[in-house]
Amino acid sequence: MLAFDSAHGNGMGTGPDLEEMLSQMFGMGSGMPPGFGGPGSRSKRGDDEEHPYQVTLEDLYKGKTTKFASTKNVICSHCKGSGGKEKAKAKQCASCQGKGSKQGLRSIGPGMVTQETIICASCQGKGSIYAQKDRCKKCKGVRVTEARKVLEIYIPRGSKEGDKIILEGEADQVPDQEPGDIIFGLVQTEHETFRRAGADLLAEIEITLAESLCGLSRVVLKHLDGRGLHIQHPQPRARVLKPGQVIKLVGEGMPHKKSELKGDLYLEIKVKFPEYGWLEEKQVLAKLKELLPTPGTPIEADVVDDVTYDETASLDEFGASAGGDTGWVDDDEEEIEPQCAQQ
Repeated sequence: MLAFDSAHGNGMGTGPDLEEMLSQMFGMGSGMPPGFGGPGSRSKRGDDEEHPYQVTLEDLYKGKTTKFASTKNVICSHCKGSGGKEKAKAKQCASCQGKGSKQGLRSIGPGMVTQETIICASCQGKGSIYAQKDRCKKCKGVRVTEARKVLEIYIPRGSKEGDKIILEGEADQVPDQEPGDIIFGLVQTEHETFRRAGADLLAEIEITLAESLCGLSRVVLKHLDGRGLHIQHPQPRARVLKPGQVIKLVGEGMPHKKSELKGDLYLEIKVKFPEYGWLEEKQVLAKLKELLPTPGTPIEADVVDDVTYDETASLDEFGASAGGDTGWVDDDEEEIEPQCAQQ
């Protein structure tokens, strides 16, 4: 609900009264409908409380139940939420004239204000107030007291980041209102081994060059539930595991909610090559060369140069060499004169 700030005028002389202008623009004014002030404006349901809740990928894979202590406002058990002593009579709140709410203006920009309905701070929205001597001794007239309660959060297996865990009616209690909910939004922490996409998982495994060429049979990974995953990869028909190759373990991904089905686990192969100097015996090296595939067809060229190379180069340096215009101009360079257009 926007309006011009009455202190600045409307640029056309003395503007109309703010209440009259709001009434014309939005149907508001002294006769405001329920929802914009008065006893009928109080919401019948309290506000929800939302909090982020960090979980690990293991928590989401296996499911988790956790308990925690919560301190919240509850209706005073002594005065039943009235705020006054037994048989004491409350008087109309002078601050809000018994409405329980007040109208206030809030600046939202240069020359622009918005009108808001706020709960009366004096009577806490009730519209009436007790004299100091008549107030409840337990809650001091506030109508609520603090209470400590143990709450339990259950995270179903297969949950994902962004899912909401709702504890219904566990938010602060307010007299004459249904309490709101406590809502926890799941935030997954980064995992050092696995990445998740939907119900699928991705991880890298490192194998040796010997395993790449000759096959492997060992536990290659520890899963989120603590199981070791053993891979048997023989070497039939010269089938080699190559760097960057991906193998899929069907049914080893994340579980689906409320189902026994699971996604898949994708393993990307990383091959660890030997360090420099690992093999210095020439006879063994020659034998290894005989066993490995031979180079392809030689490249033929009219001119062949022996070039030097740097083994420590990185692709981070790619594009760093200067090229193109160097900014140097030859003084003897002939000037190019404009030519006449040909007929």
